Amino acid sequence: MATTKLQGTPVKLTGEEIKVGDSAPTIKVVAKDLSEIKVGGKSDKAQLIVVVPSLDTAVCAQETHTFNKKAASITDASVVVVSMDLPFAMGRFCTTEGIDNLSVGSDFREKAFAQAYGVLIKDGPLKGLSARAIFIVNKSGKVVYKEICPEITEEPNYEAALCALEEATSKKRCGCSSK
Repeated sequence: MATTKLQGTPVKLTGEEIKVGDSAPTIKVVAKDLSEIKVGGKSDKAQLIVVVPSLDTAVCAQETHTFNKKAASITDASVVVVSMDLPFAMGRFCTTEGIDNLSVGSDFREKAFAQAYGVLIKDGPLKGLSARAIFIVNKSGKVVYKEICPEITEEPNYEAALCALEEATSKKRCGCSSK
């Protein structure tokens, strides 16, 4: 069972642990307009799946802003931020914060994404939310990069994630290493 930390205290995660090289499960999450968004699986674009506990925190908001800005220039890629926030709150956040280069999807109904990707927090004060994580899925549906942030309150390694996304969208190798 995977773990992370919340302000230094170990937190257990539950669900199926996904590893680099695994097929990314196809899961439907709820968009801000209550439609469904498919994440994982085969796609016509590489996928950057950004998992955050809640957009209503400073670190999650900053991470979403950063990927909204930096991933926008990467062609042939889609970016989805997945959290347990209600779709209405996600929509309000995107409108208020000017987030328009990525999609947001809520896993609030069944926690299917968090379970399928092994990022559901099992214990502690954030029990039932998702841990902070990054998954890059190539067009053929394989996980080519994974980062479960070792501390939930800290941002991910943007440089490594964006490098892996660039590699997933082209034959170019930029020398980043998958975790």
